[in-house]
Amino acid sequence: MNYLLDANTFIEAKNRYYQPAFCPAYWDWLLQAHAGGQLASIDNVGDELRRGNDELAIWARSHADFFLGISDEATQAAFAEVADHVARSESEMRSGALAGFLGGADPWLIAKARCLGATIVTHERSDAFNRRKYLIPNVATHFGVTCLNTFDLLGRSGTRFVLDH
Repeated sequence: MNYLLDANTFIEAKNRYYQPAFCPAYWDWLLQAHAGGQLASIDNVGDELRRGNDELAIWARSHADFFLGISDEATQAAFAEVADHVARSESEMRSGALAGFLGGADPWLIAKARCLGATIVTHERSDAFNRRKYLIPNVATHFGVTCLNTFDLLGRSGTRFVLDH
């Protein structure tokens, strides 16, 4: 996999710019790119999406193979390194930030991306002064993992959604 998608990329697309009702091509593209081995996400992200009661939850349930497992030894070891790294900066962060980060999908996404040499697709932006929560780009950079957003990914891949007349 070249790219791993964060939950916020699915949620933003569904709620805003690529709603399935008017842009089904985006969702088809996700599946085609996944089938081609270019992109995926991880089980933890899939779990977050499936907890909903909307069309995105249905999509995530219908495409369980889109979400990669994290139980492999390499991902588990990388997660331990991510957890150790963020724990060392806990005193600089808001109370509860560490537990919130480690309890979610983000550290697993970083760990899996590191193991695969993949780029993370997220709408979070790096902010060196943020003390409220651990941000994927801030942590990922420490491990040499690149992040970009959905629009940069579409541009890099040369993807075009063209009206069918």
